[in-house]
Amino acid sequence: MPTITNEALINKALSIIKPHKVKHDFITSDCGCALVTDKGNIYRGVSIDTCSSMGFCAEHSAIAAMITAGEYKIKKIVAVLDDGMVVPPCGRCREFMYQINGDNLETDVIINKDKVVKLKELLPYTWDEKL
Repeated sequence: MPTITNEALINKALSIIKPHKVKHDFITSDCGCALVTDKGNIYRGVSIDTCSSMGFCAEHSAIAAMITAGEYKIKKIVAVLDDGMVVPPCGRCREFMYQINGDNLETDVIINKDKVVKLKELLPYTWDEKL
């Protein structure tokens, strides 16, 4: 199975960003996410910001697409803002990836164009871990 480069995955996330203003001046699709699974499939998603905290991050959207296709293990993931800036996942997204599959602690997370870390480095102490 060919390996996708970080730059290629970043470009896949960028390619789906299409910012759009919705009700109450909130913006949707100003952040894109692309992930590759352990099977080599790529899934993408965008952020949706709304009032009343009903929106969600691009990572959630991409992960939902992955799960819809019957996959649960993320090999590599990236989120990118509409200006091209790579951003690490928020705490909620980190926990979400872990809860989808505990093995996702080994996921490569692109946190900037030149740096990749494992999810377990961003989420070192899981809530269900016995210490």
